[in-house]
Amino acid sequence: MDNKGFSRASLNSFQSSTSDEDMVEITDGSLDFNLSDDVPPIDRELSQGFPSYNGNGVHGSHKAMTDFLEVPGVGTYEDFNTIDWVREKSRDRDRHREILSKSKESTWALLHSVSDAFSGWMLMLLIGLSAGSLAGLIDISSHWMTDLKEGICMDGFWFNHEQCCWKSVNVEFADRNNCPEWRSWSELILGGSEGAFPYILNYIMYILWALLFALLAVLLVRNFAPYACGSGIPEIKTILSGFIIRGYLGKWTLMIKTMTLVLAVSSGLSLGKEGPLIHVACCCGNILCHLFTKYRKNEAKRREVLSAAAAAGVSVAFGAPIGGVLFSLEELLTSLPRWGAQQQSLGFWMCTEGRLLQVSYYFPLKTLWRSFFAALVAAFTLRSINPFGNSRLVLFYVEFHTPWHLVELVPFILLGIFGGLWGAFFIRGNIAWCRRRKTTKLGHYPVTEVLAVTAITAVIAFPNEYTRTSSSELISELFNDCGLLDSSKLCDYSNDFNSTNVGNLPDRSAGSGVYTALWQLSLALIFKAVITIFTFGIKVPSGLFIPSMAVGAIMGRIMGVSMEQLAFHHRDWFLFKGWCSQGADCITPGLYAMVGAAACLGGATRMTVSLVVIMFELTGGLEYIVPLMAAAMTSKWVADALGRESIYDAHIHLNGYPFLEAKEEFSHKTLAMDVMRPRRNDPSLTVITQDSMTVADIEAAVNETTYSGFPVVVSRESQRLMGFVLRRDLIISIESARKKQDGIVSTSRIYFTEHTPPQPPTSLPSLKLRAIMDLSPFTITDQTPMEIVVDIFRKLGLRQCLVTHNGRLLGIITKKDVLKHIAQMANQDPDSILFN
Repeated sequence: MDNKGFSRASLNSFQSSTSDEDMVEITDGSLDFNLSDDVPPIDRELSQGFPSYNGNGVHGSHKAMTDFLEVPGVGTYEDFNTIDWVREKSRDRDRHREILSKSKESTWALLHSVSDAFSGWMLMLLIGLSAGSLAGLIDISSHWMTDLKEGICMDGFWFNHEQCCWKSVNVEFADRNNCPEWRSWSELILGGSEGAFPYILNYIMYILWALLFALLAVLLVRNFAPYACGSGIPEIKTILSGFIIRGYLGKWTLMIKTMTLVLAVSSGLSLGKEGPLIHVACCCGNILCHLFTKYRKNEAKRREVLSAAAAAGVSVAFGAPIGGVLFSLEELLTSLPRWGAQQQSLGFWMCTEGRLLQVSYYFPLKTLWRSFFAALVAAFTLRSINPFGNSRLVLFYVEFHTPWHLVELVPFILLGIFGGLWGAFFIRGNIAWCRRRKTTKLGHYPVTEVLAVTAITAVIAFPNEYTRTSSSELISELFNDCGLLDSSKLCDYSNDFNSTNVGNLPDRSAGSGVYTALWQLSLALIFKAVITIFTFGIKVPSGLFIPSMAVGAIMGRIMGVSMEQLAFHHRDWFLFKGWCSQGADCITPGLYAMVGAAACLGGATRMTVSLVVIMFELTGGLEYIVPLMAAAMTSKWVADALGRESIYDAHIHLNGYPFLEAKEEFSHKTLAMDVMRPRRNDPSLTVITQDSMTVADIEAAVNETTYSGFPVVVSRESQRLMGFVLRRDLIISIESARKKQDGIVSTSRIYFTEHTPPQPPTSLPSLKLRAIMDLSPFTITDQTPMEIVVDIFRKLGLRQCLVTHNGRLLGIITKKDVLKHIAQMANQDPDSILFN
């Protein structure tokens, strides 16, 4: 980002809140700051005077000097920049060491130490409670509003269709959804539901309600919280890697995403609420961080909380606490630096203020336990709310009891192949459409696009009962193992009892309803596979988990019924002989639907371990882990053969976020000198000397460049490195000194040395800025292979490293330079990396 325009009155243009509550909208790489939030803390404290100002004189009591480490804004980060993981971790250790040393001095300090130790667990408790409560609210509201498109309950408009018929005494169990208390719109308006005209009226009302919900959702997102659209997982992965996106996890985003998620799901669009629930949980985590000082003031500690909040989000989305923790570890914590064991193997050691410091490995393990606790509390809260009235955490929880057989691994693997093919097809199609949206006028009309997609979806979905219903209800029906009282077309079997059957069990010969359902499911499969490509990425909250699972469940159910009928009509074949006896339910179509759902979800997201555990928690049985593992691995292998990126990684690259994928290897034989700046024939690197520059010189360097920081050297001739200072810290410190320190003018000398040389009493006061300088910047030599450099950036989470030769400073490599070099080596556009 360009940071030009420094002047004495321009401090506010360089200050941003340390919270993530300032809203910024990215549109084709441009920034829109029209939406402003509360007054940032920096501006408040500047207007009120710095409470942390001390009056220690430089040359006497009349010439005061500010403690720049305490100036608000120093040590914080600008928007769309990467945090310094090493500095944040060092700060936290210093804070923790100070608390421990003071705890021995008094009882109050000891209580403060205990409170600090338990604050993380208290924060996890609050996150779990808030995430579970919001998930319950979203589930109840979306279920009611989805049914509202088809009719209304006369006993109370706030009841959904199922709740309306619970207390009805005029309906049998087999016909439990057709109670007189529930009226369709044609029955309410025309007094009847039979015939062409009532059908057309219900059709029109369905479309109008869908358009109304979609319109409200997109208008709320566009006008109040632009970051509330999409699933949020690509951005959360980027934020966890250390990137700053102000407002993405703020209070406005939380409120608008919660409301619009209900509207978007209720509109009938081919999207789900599971992905956005992760975003909602992370918003809760970020906001609650402000209640605890150690998380509010440390970006690295805050990211520990966000990873645990993501686990809580998955826990309430699928009712799978263990799967949520594994999802956080598998998909999100790969974004974080790998501290400890990996660094030992590479021999990475960091020197901080003259002390040799090995970064410990406590970070992932502590986050694991806290993620587990947050997921547990969130699941317990949602279970207490009981949004579906069935004592389950999700609508499509099922239990299978029929064992599977070795021969069935073949269709399970075929479902895995289908899932991998569909995942690769979906990713390519969706990315192509999103790229077209970003590069054409289509992106300028988000409301029109949302309404067009909604209208097309509603018009095509209503005639087919399997697309008219919500995706969660569809998955629930496809997962269901038919019983004697099920009235679904998928359960229209010829259940004739006769004495020849073993144990007098009914045969499973498919009736006409089953074949009708298969045709409708085939049409639904084509429709959902195509429309999801155009739906994911529009400017409303949109998750991918449920649409992917719906596509796979449809395909799995079709294959399951086909295998069931094949086994029924050909029991004497060698494939079925011996285990598929007459009258026995030897094939479970619902299990095929579940395996297909896992395969398609894995093909799009490339999840493996966490996916299998989530599906296992949905079934409640251990014996189906092998089919799920076979399908998930086959799906990943097939999808990886056609493209290495998951849908979330593809969107990260499409948006140009500075994300270093830990799963990809860099194998090119280039050196640090090939990537560092300045390049050959470029102007020399802008540096700051430790004791020979004035305030005016620093201001000129800031005005003439757009760099985020400057190396500090002993002199321009020697180029011996002393440290590194951030542009933001320089600007804020100089402005603060001009306002609060007497006699600081443009000709005042700036020192980064430990001791200021003696000066005549008549000389101008000097400005000492050693406190804001990083004394131990990470350095490499110009002959370091880029393979190692990329590994360093990934595992240490560096913003930049300095390049030296025989102790002399040669240049600098930033994270953006590394990403551009990787893109260039992969024959991609290096200018696609938009941010620092």
